[in-house]
Amino acid sequence: MLSEIKTRLAGTRDRRAFGEFDERAAKDLRRRELIDAAIAARRCWVAEGFGKVVGYGILSKNFFHRDFIEVVFVAEDARRTGAGAALLSAIEKSVREDRLFTSTNESNAAMRALLFTRGYRESGRIENLDLNDPELVFVKFLERGT
Repeated sequence: MLSEIKTRLAGTRDRRAFGEFDERAAKDLRRRELIDAAIAARRCWVAEGFGKVVGYGILSKNFFHRDFIEVVFVAEDARRTGAGAALLSAIEKSVREDRLFTSTNESNAAMRALLFTRGYRESGRIENLDLNDPELVFVKFLERGT
């Protein structure tokens, strides 16, 4: 289904759509500020499919000044359609460094499976951010011309 999903850089017009499928984007001021800053910096991508925005991803430099995928969020009804993979692919293509980091909770089996499928490997573990659900850090080494 990946062929039905298209990605592009997000624009301010996309902000409202995020709140339709991501409760935090609708209600959490910090999430909205993160989204606004990422859109302004051209570090936020959207996945479109089925006639609407179905997901978004944010790339930051907030992880030891390294490229870090801070958020990948796909609408519940669009999961397992290729939207997450399409967002990761778009972000990966934008990165100029030789590696890219991200993280997810240990309990998020779907995201972990997607990351492994895309060539990411576990790089570390952070305890106590969410009690009884460690944060797993992943890295993907990217082929870059010298």
